[in-house]
Amino acid sequence: MRDLSNYRKDYEKSEESLEDNNLPNNPIKLFIKWFDELNNKKLDHEINAMTLSTVDFHGKPTNRIVLLKEFSEKGFVFFSNYKSNKGIHIKNNPNVCISFFWPDVEQQIIINGIVKKISNKESDKYFSSRPIDSQIAAIISNQSDPIPSRDFLMKQIENFSKTDNKIKRPDNWGGYILDPLKYEFWQGRLNRLHDRILYKRENNVWNFVRLSP
Repeated sequence: MRDLSNYRKDYEKSEESLEDNNLPNNPIKLFIKWFDELNNKKLDHEINAMTLSTVDFHGKPTNRIVLLKEFSEKGFVFFSNYKSNKGIHIKNNPNVCISFFWPDVEQQIIINGIVKKISNKESDKYFSSRPIDSQIAAIISNQSDPIPSRDFLMKQIENFSKTDNKIKRPDNWGGYILDPLKYEFWQGRLNRLHDRILYKRENNVWNFVRLSP
């Protein structure tokens, strides 16, 4: 067994603490503040990358990284093949969790909520905005299904490109929106005395509490 017990660091990048009297009533305002502050730093990685957690028919969890493509007070939008593993999981159990970890500012946000599909019109609009090669990839890929080789995949793309098929969004590909029920904001602090603020929505009203680190 490899010993990682000496892998430790101090968390000291916080420019300000999460003071209770400065917290907004609606957590989306704090999400926007953190996201915009990080976005303004012009970092070279995808700050919209998030971990999406779903559970299968046996209650076993699966995590994967997906890209957040839209967010507002209404929710958080991402796209996928509806017949992929995550699509099947969501159809069976729409309760999911997304999380963001931004080590450059030592911040983490965990959001729990219920997912549903967005409208066909909204999915069509986003699909048509993607590069042509990405559109073709979505059409030919039966996401999560086993394939014999990468050559098999590339051959499918080649064969599709030779046809007169019109490129349009497949019925089994589109967007989801997560309606948030809980947010947890985590800010790294010295001596592991991290700030943790939990927002919960009850009867369409947001309330927050501070959690022990």
